[in-house]
Order: sequence, then C-alpha cells, then structure tokens
Amino acid sequence: MQQQRELFSSRLGFILISAGCAIGLGNIWRFPYITGLYGGGLFVLTYILFLVILGLPILVMEFSVGRASQKSVAASFDALEPKGSKWHKYKWFAIAGNYLLMMFYTTIAGWMLAYLFFMLKGDFVGSSPAEVEAIFGGLTSSAGLSILFMVIICILGFSVCSLGLQKGVERITKTMMSFLLIILIALVIRSLTLPNAIEGLSFYLLPNIDSIAEYGLWTMIYAAMGQAFFTLSIGMGSMAIFGSYVSRERSLLGEGINITILDTWVAIMAGLIIFPACFAFGVNPGTGPGLVFVTLPNIFNFMPAGLLWGTAFYIFMVFAALSTVIAVFENIMSFGIDLFNWSRKKAAIINFIAITILSLPCALGFNVWSGFTPLGEGTNILDLEDFIVSNNILLLGSIVYVLFCVSRYGWGWKNFIKEANTGVGIKVPHKTRFYLTYILPFIILIVFIFGYIERFGLM
Repeated sequence: MQQQRELFSSRLGFILISAGCAIGLGNIWRFPYITGLYGGGLFVLTYILFLVILGLPILVMEFSVGRASQKSVAASFDALEPKGSKWHKYKWFAIAGNYLLMMFYTTIAGWMLAYLFFMLKGDFVGSSPAEVEAIFGGLTSSAGLSILFMVIICILGFSVCSLGLQKGVERITKTMMSFLLIILIALVIRSLTLPNAIEGLSFYLLPNIDSIAEYGLWTMIYAAMGQAFFTLSIGMGSMAIFGSYVSRERSLLGEGINITILDTWVAIMAGLIIFPACFAFGVNPGTGPGLVFVTLPNIFNFMPAGLLWGTAFYIFMVFAALSTVIAVFENIMSFGIDLFNWSRKKAAIINFIAITILSLPCALGFNVWSGFTPLGEGTNILDLEDFIVSNNILLLGSIVYVLFCVSRYGWGWKNFIKEANTGVGIKVPHKTRFYLTYILPFIILIVFIFGYIERFGLM
C-alpha cells in the first residue's frame, strides 16, 4: 500500500531546508575565493544577474515538477509525462548524480568534522603555518581518519532522515540553520572589527579591473555563470523532492526567490569573514580551497580568543556541510520509498550501507589510491566524481527539466505555469515563455561546452 506523503509543518521549514541544500561548502569558501580572483564587486554583480536569469527559473521548475507529482525524481517524470514518452528514463541519471555527489561530499564533510574535533582538542594552538599544513596533510593521507569521519557523517545524516520529514529532517535542519546564521553574523562582526579589515573589504567587494584584464572578461563571465548555476544544486532532483513536500498555499517563484536570496546572502557573508581576517594578519587570500584547511587555522592562532572563534567557524562549516548532506540523503532515501515502497527506516539502513561503501574510493583517493589520476596529472578520484556531477549531470539535467516544463512533448508550458503560480505570492510572468523555451537551454548548453573546454584545455 502506498504510504501517505508527509508534508513540511511550516513554510519556514521548506525555505530553510531548501536553502540548506543549496548552502554548502562550495559556496562558503569557493564563492569568496573566485570573487577575489575575478574582479571583486563586478563579479558579485555579474553572479547575481546570472543567478536570477539562470538558477532561479530552473529552481522553480524543479519545485513545480516535485509539487505537481508529489514524488521524488525517481517517479515524478513517470507521473507527469505524456503517455508513451521517455522522459522518465532521466531518473536513472538523476539518481546516479545524487549518489555520486554524496560519494565525495561525505569525505569533505568528514574533513570539516575532523577539523572541528582538532580545534576543540587545541591541536592548532601555537602551531606554525607549516605544522598547520602538516595537520591537513596528515588527515587526508590517513585512510583510517578519512574513513572514520566520513562514516560519522553518514551515521549523523541517515539518523536524522530516519526520524521522518517533520521530526527529523525539518526539526534538525531548522535548528542547525538557525545556529548557522547566528554564528555567521557573530563571525562577520568579529572579522570586520579586526585591524586593516577595510583592506580586505576593498579586495573583496570593489571592482578590480586589473584582475579582469589578467584573466579576461569572458573568463569572469563564465565563472559567474558556473557559480550561479551550481550553487543552487539544481538539475538532478535535489530540489524537486522538497517541492513534493510543500503545500499549494504559496506560489513557487516567491519561495524560490527567498531561497536564492538566503543562499546568496550566506555566500557573500562568508567572504566578509574570510577576506578581512586574511588582510588583518597579512595572509594571502588567494589560496583557494586551502583557505579553510590551511590558511584560516593560522589566522585563528593570531586572533585574540582564537580558539573560541575558530571553534565557532568550524561549527558553522560542519552545520553547512550537514545541511546539504541531510537534504541529499533525504532525496536518496525517497528513491527507495517511491520506487519500491520501502519504509523510511529500511531506506535509511540500505542507503547508509550503500553510501558508506560508495564513498570509500574518494576517501582512499588521497592516500592508498593517490596514484590514480583519472583526469590527468594532479587530479584524483574526487575531481573525477565532481566533474561527472558538476559539469555533466547538473547541466544536462537542467536542460531536461527546462524542456520538460516548456515543451508540448513533455509536461508542457500550461501545466508548468499553472503549478508554479498556484498559491499566494509572486507569479512567473507568461511573457517569459520565449526566454525559458529557447534562450535558457542554449545558455546551459554553452556552459556545458565551455566546461569541457576549460577542463581539457581545448582552446
């Protein structure tokens, strides 16, 4: 017998959980880094523009498909597609994308949890920059430690999801997101009151014409496109699942705008933590992902009450990681529930075993299997898994969602616009039909092609 579908208990729960899925480690440290690299404030404005014209429409489409079908991506196309069509075949690629994402994200989230543990133990106190770098190297080169913290992340994530949508996912994520936002504001205030913080703000937010000249205007535009597209976790049903849990009281464009604003606000605020702190203590802000694992522990060492602020920062990072893990685990569990009518607890146990095993290659890719360079010199298993998800499944999946919603051979424009605009709130204008039908898929295709050009140096 088909189980009764649980709904969110509140609109706030839907917004915070959907935002939690979008707010991940990538936009907390990658967004500030590429903003500084590609022109500062001009990049931010370009990014926001593309977020509105690229990310937001696809987010609304995913929510609409989820809410209309009351299913995850495992069954939503089956429920809505015209009889005899093949749209439902995409579900297997979407399911694969969710599993692939967690195959490497659980390892990175595990590193964040490990750093919180190291910070609480006082391992960074009094350490030199070389010793801090050695701590990170020791973590990644240890198969045992990487697997241990990865498994803990899996246990935490599936334990929350097994409790149910309202009692587990919604309640825990709302609590984590609330603390995340409070800690974020406290860290921003502390960073902005450091000496020379104004120099960090200038680097971060003022347009840097020299940087644009160095890398090229198109490179900056493409980077803004990519960041705007990937930050919302769209294209493989990660957001559609939350549409299936929400009521029809509110129109979906307004809800999508709220989620997009919250996601962007957190990304921009993260930069207000990192760059003033870097300039306050004379640390190079252009170290990419190393900012979180190597640079920031050194900054906390210099900072008064550094142990307190460092602990707060890594609690913030762990909450950001776990909010995404829980959201995607919920989507993954829904596959078994929708396809095989599993109970929630059965879906949690089976997927915990599956994700733990599937995550081993990434955890081992920095130590036992470090000699495997699938995409060329200097790459690893994480790079391969990330490339398959970010440069392929998310992009091609977004094209599938767009065409499904606008084409008469799919769900169709009338059905999409009716579902998206049901309820109180901002509506999708009918005059956007031409843009969504002909221009948006073309832009996504351009991003897909240039992703390959950039990765493999084809130009």
